[in-house]
Amino acid sequence: MRKLIILIITIFTLNLHAQKISTDHPKLVVGIVIDQMRYDYLTRFWDRFGEDGFKRMINEGFNFKNHHFNYVPTFTGPGHTSVWTGTSPLNHGIISNNWYNKFEDKIVYCTEDNAVEPLGTNALAGKMSPHRMKVTTVADQNRMHTQMRGKTIGVSIKDRGSILPAGHTANAAYWFYGANEGKFITSTFYMKELPQWVQDFNNSNAAEAYFKTWNTLESIPTYKESGVDVNKFEGGFKGKKTASFPYDLEKLKAQNGNFNIIVQTPFGNDLTLDFALAAIKAEELGQDKDTDFLALSFSSTDKVGHNFGVNSKEIEDTYLRLDNNLSELLQYLDKNIGKGNYTVFLSADHGGGEVSAYLESVKIPAGYFDFAKFSERLNAFVREEFRNDNLINNISNDQIFFNYKALKEAKIPFGEVEKKIAHYLLQQDQIDKVFTRTQLENGSFNHGIGELIQNGFNQKRSGDVIFVMDPAVVSYSRTGSMHGSGYSYDTHAPLIFFGKGIKHGNTTRRSEVIDIAPTVSALLGISFPNAATGIPLYIMLDN
Repeated sequence: MRKLIILIITIFTLNLHAQKISTDHPKLVVGIVIDQMRYDYLTRFWDRFGEDGFKRMINEGFNFKNHHFNYVPTFTGPGHTSVWTGTSPLNHGIISNNWYNKFEDKIVYCTEDNAVEPLGTNALAGKMSPHRMKVTTVADQNRMHTQMRGKTIGVSIKDRGSILPAGHTANAAYWFYGANEGKFITSTFYMKELPQWVQDFNNSNAAEAYFKTWNTLESIPTYKESGVDVNKFEGGFKGKKTASFPYDLEKLKAQNGNFNIIVQTPFGNDLTLDFALAAIKAEELGQDKDTDFLALSFSSTDKVGHNFGVNSKEIEDTYLRLDNNLSELLQYLDKNIGKGNYTVFLSADHGGGEVSAYLESVKIPAGYFDFAKFSERLNAFVREEFRNDNLINNISNDQIFFNYKALKEAKIPFGEVEKKIAHYLLQQDQIDKVFTRTQLENGSFNHGIGELIQNGFNQKRSGDVIFVMDPAVVSYSRTGSMHGSGYSYDTHAPLIFFGKGIKHGNTTRRSEVIDIAPTVSALLGISFPNAATGIPLYIMLDN
């Protein structure tokens, strides 16, 4: 009887303990977004990875094997924004990297801001901010939760890779300006002058040190998870006849944008990590009880993919080197923040497709879409059908924008134009599906490409007719890989959580990009980003 009473008391005590709200949060959250990383890079290169990078994160953390983007287009700006805001372009408003702004009648860039001034350079590349992003990020929510005591620093080669994740309240976002300068820069949106530690880093010639030869880490014959080194599906660099190892960057830099060539090799990731570690130290991230955020994006993977393709020796080498970068980062965090004191999540902003010319060569349906000729044919059709040259304002991002003023003046019903253009598009080779504004605003798609289109459709910023090309059909050069579609090669990306508060495990249950920020919010016990539509990944968080 006594044992039974003790057992009941023990169970009751455990239940009370389980219901307590934990306030033991990580000192630092590092959110890593790898630009253009397909999920299968983890499995393709697994046997080549070391034990302390990707393998450590998966063997000790939680791996989501069936993780996808739930919208299109799958580009860098929308991808980074969706990871950190917990919602899709439908709500956050970053509908592409560049898009036609119907209110200003011009193409705009997702982070451009003429109201701010550059710091660290005089170039227009410094006139950037997150002002076009309509919602908060999880880092914003953490800043407000801690009464602005918790810091947020964004770091990336690309401006959009640091600015959009870090959010509106960030202490700083830094990005790399190459050309003839080779510096990390920012804008007056964040501060009045560049911190001394950033000036010191730039003056150290850290970037210049990477004007060296890029050769493979191991002998090329051991790189069996990629195609042959010399082939017709790769771009390469000006000044070198073949896209093949080795690449002498010192010799090639003058013809390839000087410092810009560095970011098109894995050395761009090395440089990003160098700067990120300097930021952790100088900003004293993770050194007090308030959780800090480091929004870290590795962008050179995307540059290499676009240039050489997802099946290249260059991609394989880039990911083996990135594995070393992750190992160095985790070891640094272990030493300076302490094991068990930090949490890391790792994902991507999109995947990437095989080079379409390569697919054609092995008899897989693929092709190239001539956007210029398509635009000419469409405008000619509209001109003949409606006897009017001004009904279309813009054709971009697989969207058609109508001229509402011209429609009104010509007394042509919107619905008639919409319907006839949609019908015309479906008759065209290489176009698979078409969606109209009327369908997207009045209907509700709950599966397939229709759902992805609707999640990427922002009523104020998106176009009036959206078309979807056939699988593996791209508007790009015949060398290198492209992305942007709603097909699995572009939507399937990695998602790994590691560190404090993360149990070990894996799942093949579907997760989506919009689930990441709510999961981090739940882990920290803070409010979700203000437009979040994702849900916490309870399979990892719940006991």
